[in-house]
Amino acid sequence: MDLINSALNWVVPPASMVMLAFAWPALSFISVCEWVYSSLFSEDMEDKVVIITGASSAIGEQIAYEYAKRKVNLVLVARRETRLWGIGENARCLGAKHVMIMAADVVKEDDCRRFVNQTINFYGRVDHLVNTASLGHTFYFEEAPDTSVFPVLMDINFWGNVYPTYVTLPYLRQYNGRIVVNASVESWLPLPRMSIYSAAKAALINFYETLRFEIREDVGITLATHGWMGTEMHRGKLMVEEGAEMQWKEEREVHAADRKVEAFARLIVSGACRGDAYVKYPSWYDVFLLYRAFAPNILNWTFRLLLSNNGARRTSLVGTGRPLPESSPPRKLLTSPSNFSQAPLQQQPLQMQRME
Repeated sequence: MDLINSALNWVVPPASMVMLAFAWPALSFISVCEWVYSSLFSEDMEDKVVIITGASSAIGEQIAYEYAKRKVNLVLVARRETRLWGIGENARCLGAKHVMIMAADVVKEDDCRRFVNQTINFYGRVDHLVNTASLGHTFYFEEAPDTSVFPVLMDINFWGNVYPTYVTLPYLRQYNGRIVVNASVESWLPLPRMSIYSAAKAALINFYETLRFEIREDVGITLATHGWMGTEMHRGKLMVEEGAEMQWKEEREVHAADRKVEAFARLIVSGACRGDAYVKYPSWYDVFLLYRAFAPNILNWTFRLLLSNNGARRTSLVGTGRPLPESSPPRKLLTSPSNFSQAPLQQQPLQMQRME
């Protein structure tokens, strides 16, 4: 058996590459035909119900605006309720039929059950679940100041997607709905200072790829991966409170019209409505997959050359390179959900809150 495996190790990779090279034109033609067909018969989202988690900023906010242009009923979920009111108003102006605001923490199963149940009670259905809550870091693993941040990063980036999916899945089955997931190329492309984040995103991708086979055609899944983008995740500082509670303190808000974030959100919503299994921005990152599979040493050498750091390493949480300041415990944000058309707009200065 070992002899057979040794022979296959030498024969299968080059033979597969040759077969792929010959089949590539036909596969590309089929892909283009499928894209044209799905574009012509894209899902009509008018009056349908879309839940967006992590909707208070960056990609989640822009996705809400793109769905609003399609005249959907929106359910915006995040911990920062004050941010959601302004986003809800913008979404209504862009064409959303109705906007519901809910303050909740997606890493808590009870909170997920609450906002899903209240969505069903009000609208009677769920058509799309969009998971965008995410939190990254830029510290070297061995220089992490406190290991208590590790499970929190995993909770937000992994369980913050799994819990809403688990609770919403039975309702999505009833209407052949869709799950949309905001992932990252770091799930398979190794980059320094992102070890825990990359591990969480890799777990997320593998979870949904497996789930895709389990639920078959009942519920669609769109996995969206992006390269480096300038969102809030890279513009603030990470703070650890008592009980390893991860909080976020903005140094400045991401600009609502950031072209990269806008373009990615537009691709995600268009791809989800077409029924695409994958949305990639930018797609040229995929070339690194070939190097990782067939020439990993070249990939490693390239990254070491491009990402070499001649200076001393600094522990940095979300890119600030500053020590964690002492601060007061975070205020409670979990309140009862509010109907946008019934509650007044209230804009307040942002306090220390986790990025959604």
